[in-house]
Amino acid sequence: MSKGLRVGLLMGTVALLAGCSGFWQQPSNGGGGGGTGSSSNAFYVLNQSTMQIAAYTISSGTLTAVTGSPYTLTSVPYAIAISPNGGFLYVSTLGGIYLYDIASSGALTIANSGNPITTDFANTMQVDATGQWLLEAGPNLAALIAVPVSSSTGLPAGTAEQQITLPAATIHQLAVSPDNTHIFVTMGSSGTEIVNFTAANTSPFGTTVTNIPVKNSAGAAWSVAVDPNNRMYYIGETAATSGSNTGGLRVFSYSSGKEVSGSPYSSGGLAPYSILPLQYGTYGGSYVYVANYTASGSSTGTIAGFAVTATGTNYSLTALGSNAAGGKNTIALAQDSTGSYVLAVNFGGSPDLQAFTLDATTLGKLDSAVTASTGTDPVQATAIAAVP
Repeated sequence: MSKGLRVGLLMGTVALLAGCSGFWQQPSNGGGGGGTGSSSNAFYVLNQSTMQIAAYTISSGTLTAVTGSPYTLTSVPYAIAISPNGGFLYVSTLGGIYLYDIASSGALTIANSGNPITTDFANTMQVDATGQWLLEAGPNLAALIAVPVSSSTGLPAGTAEQQITLPAATIHQLAVSPDNTHIFVTMGSSGTEIVNFTAANTSPFGTTVTNIPVKNSAGAAWSVAVDPNNRMYYIGETAATSGSNTGGLRVFSYSSGKEVSGSPYSSGGLAPYSILPLQYGTYGGSYVYVANYTASGSSTGTIAGFAVTATGTNYSLTALGSNAAGGKNTIALAQDSTGSYVLAVNFGGSPDLQAFTLDATTLGKLDSAVTASTGTDPVQATAIAAVP
């Protein structure tokens, strides 16, 4: 896919999200791929304005920078993805998508001799469960793209990039279902597209697609996630509920595609930018959290939590008693691989990074454990990904 097809949006996107210009020195080059996979609980934060990857581990409430962090990029970054084996990190920038090998310590080495593996510019990415496809989209190309990659080297392999046309060009986020058969793409006012996916095929996209319109014609679909047990999928939309905070979390049965009773649930803010169903630890599958970029009457974002209830094949959510306070413009969530921490990054800082633990007494409640700057502020932390 030619980067030229996306040029029309690039300057506007940079002005809106990055507010910066210029390029830093590229990191020292590595050779071809060959990540060994991380045995640490490393996670990575994209600092947009300083064009860096900040890498950390966290244990017993102590945050430690990974050796070599921060890693300098040559262009403004927008999205990040990690392979399911924990061996490879993909970073999308205005200059293309770069590949890094992840060492057992979590340290990064740039691969492909420091060259991008594709000149595509994506603002959302995920690697499928087989590690053979890098799925990417956005921000202003009406298509979902699959880049064939090697599960053993992370480098492009096999056939050419594959793509399927989407009904809108404003793309916010994608998610691949844990069973690796569906891809969900949020498209703002055009709703959410569900695309059938078969990793074993050289052309992995199916011809059957489903569109879920937004709940309110004035709203927009921003975020999407799938329950780790394939029971439900979640869509975060603006203007989906009533009251002062009109952001909503919509919940659908994965098997039937029907919206569950009680949905949409108030997200506790105006703009639900990230959804995190817990995957690891004792409470994996039991709670889901929503990061609101903004909230009415507040200078900071919020993180709302919900308990998941399953009665046979019927599912519902129950809002937790209180929301956790984010920083300014809470934009993304992740969970570390030990299941001990819920991680949040804030585009406007104050702080850049937050780590929460689950309260020992009030189930599902998030307790602040660590706050940190991820560079010399303002860094505009825009994305986070944790080694699985």
